[in-house]
Amino acid sequence: MTSPPNAIEPLRCLVTGARRGIGSAIAARLAAAGNVVVGLDIETGEGSLPLVAADLADPGSRAAGFARALSELGGLDVLVNAAGVFRSGGVLTSTPAEWAPVWAVDLEAPLDVMRLAAPVMTMNGFGRIVNITSVHAAVGSRESLAYDVAKAGLEAATRSAALDLAPHGVLVNAVAPGFVRTRMSMLPDGRDETETEAFIATYVEGGRLPLGRPAAPAEVAEAVAFLAGRANTYVTGQVLTIDGGLTATF
Repeated sequence: MTSPPNAIEPLRCLVTGARRGIGSAIAARLAAAGNVVVGLDIETGEGSLPLVAADLADPGSRAAGFARALSELGGLDVLVNAAGVFRSGGVLTSTPAEWAPVWAVDLEAPLDVMRLAAPVMTMNGFGRIVNITSVHAAVGSRESLAYDVAKAGLEAATRSAALDLAPHGVLVNAVAPGFVRTRMSMLPDGRDETETEAFIATYVEGGRLPLGRPAAPAEVAEAVAFLAGRANTYVTGQVLTIDGGLTATF
């Protein structure tokens, strides 16, 4: 049995989906704070942080990837589930075969990685888990059925896991971003959805997005850094929405 990290030891952090977008920003922010960070992603490539290859949609691959990452870290204090995929389709325009790949990455994978991480953290008597969800969990969106369901399910799982793990010193929370400029927000024509005339007319000029702009991935990472750090000693089972005031307008 190992002991909880003391105040001067770096935290050992695993970030899924760390190759790009929000996950990459989170991994960089945690590393900048002096922590030891390993990423878990289907893509590795060259980067400043170690990345372990794993297909998160495949149970065997993600279990093997988790084991390799755990070995590299020598333990685990922080887990951030940031991997995510999106596939357009609504109740009239999609099928179970199209839902399954989204749910495999956006719901089943984070639940399974939490399941794998929990015994390690409970043995130490310390842990921080942060799941990246979305405002889509609370606010429906057209042609986004599988994604919305997955993110709502992950928020429910966050609350449930928080109750299970609280007696063991493990805090579990979620961060729900609104519009963020990442590869996921890119349209087929190469534009970012937040730069289109329709977006500007509806959300900026129409007042639906009070701060008048999408978030940068680094702004989401700041929220995660607090929830994942030692400074967070009493927040668990919560969803922190980072949306520039979007949901306050509903």
